[in-house]
Amino acid sequence: MPPPDSVPLVELRDVTKAYAEGDTVREVLSGVRLALHRGEFVVLLGRSGSGKSTLLNLISGIDLPSQGEVRVDGRDLGRLNERERTLLRRERIGFIFQAFNLLPTLTVEENVRLPLELNGHGGAEASARARVLLEQVGLGNRANSFPDRLSGGEQQRVAVARALAHEPPLLLADEPTGNLDEATGRQVLDLLEALTRKGNTCALVVTHEPGLVARAHRVLTMEGGRLVEVPQAPARKEAL
Repeated sequence: MPPPDSVPLVELRDVTKAYAEGDTVREVLSGVRLALHRGEFVVLLGRSGSGKSTLLNLISGIDLPSQGEVRVDGRDLGRLNERERTLLRRERIGFIFQAFNLLPTLTVEENVRLPLELNGHGGAEASARARVLLEQVGLGNRANSFPDRLSGGEQQRVAVARALAHEPPLLLADEPTGNLDEATGRQVLDLLEALTRKGNTCALVVTHEPGLVARAHRVLTMEGGRLVEVPQAPARKEAL
């Protein structure tokens, strides 16, 4: 685990997010504070509609807070324009979406290559990296298939491989094992763990899976629009 005085990779300072619904305003997040460090594997729990996905969208810069600051790698996302936030996501963040978000006109390998190519790493190097990741998620034989030929679980594994392709310092995952069988889910978790064990990546994972909770350095839960840290047994904290 990183020392407590190390500089956070992600920092939320009194973040509030509210949405207008007709004549009323619904506050989803209320004064949220959070610091995430490189090398941490953090699990986020909470009931459906509690604001977990909203939190991921704010940290990634897909959305902006109504109040407060979201800082990633020392940069206040609220002070960046849309293009600057897009470039930050492209270079520094891997996002595993619950809905996969694969590009249907690209093959499986091309989907995984895409983050590398957007960051200026194409050709044989990108192909080799994509194929290694596809082998690791058990899809080495589907590199030339298109997403619509894959099952939901297979598409999820491609989404995981794509998010890991450029070895981002920050990995955000929304139910990454929700569509996977137990054996494949464990394989994907091993990949996510290995990435954070290197010490250069922080993973924040929304899940309901007990297996992920047992692997986490920290477990957070969303309650009433606020984040609460769940106490863990020492054995869990040392599990990675």
